[in-house]
Amino acid sequence: MCGIAGVFYRDGRSADDRVLQQMGTQIEHRGPDGWGVTSFAGAGLAHRRLKIIDLTDAAAQPMGEGGAWISFNGEIYNFGALREELVAKGHRFKSTGDTEVILHLYLEHGPDAIRRLDGMFALAIWDDRTKTLLLARDRTGKKPLYVYDDGRKVVFGSEIKAILAHPEIDDAAWNGALPLYLTYGYVPTPRTMYQRIRKLPPASLQVFTLGETAGPE
Repeated sequence: MCGIAGVFYRDGRSADDRVLQQMGTQIEHRGPDGWGVTSFAGAGLAHRRLKIIDLTDAAAQPMGEGGAWISFNGEIYNFGALREELVAKGHRFKSTGDTEVILHLYLEHGPDAIRRLDGMFALAIWDDRTKTLLLARDRTGKKPLYVYDDGRKVVFGSEIKAILAHPEIDDAAWNGALPLYLTYGYVPTPRTMYQRIRKLPPASLQVFTLGETAGPE
């Protein structure tokens, strides 16, 4: 288990490393073995690491290659086969883990790379070449991913508390949540207890591009 978090600003402003660190601190329990933040004009990624496959710093996140950066939580079961395929196409690897395989697969295939992944995952990829943020979740929804969108910015995290650590969040409750919770014992996807925070549904991929038309206020 690891933890991911980050931001995307539709106006292109740079992410604040201090804010990213605050968000990551809220999910420290998901990854006590290491942490990292990386900021860009328009976005920022945070990661809390639990070392499992590659225990070296070569597998630290956020991880970047060829203008793309990833923050990933999960396990890719077919990463060995994918790695062999990518090596045959000329890709070279610095680590032995699955994170770098996802990153190189994205560089080779773009967003279609997500369809090739067999495993459990929640991930964020910032492509600094195209100024796009890609969020994706595995087919069965094994790994969680929450998304806040107020039309000006997108804030995401493995847990809601990471989102709430951002200082510019509207944390208004959603009035429809209580009857659903009392009925089912939980709030069904994609809604949450918060008006502007939703769960990214299983088997979902969402892409945000700098300069795109903003969502509802």
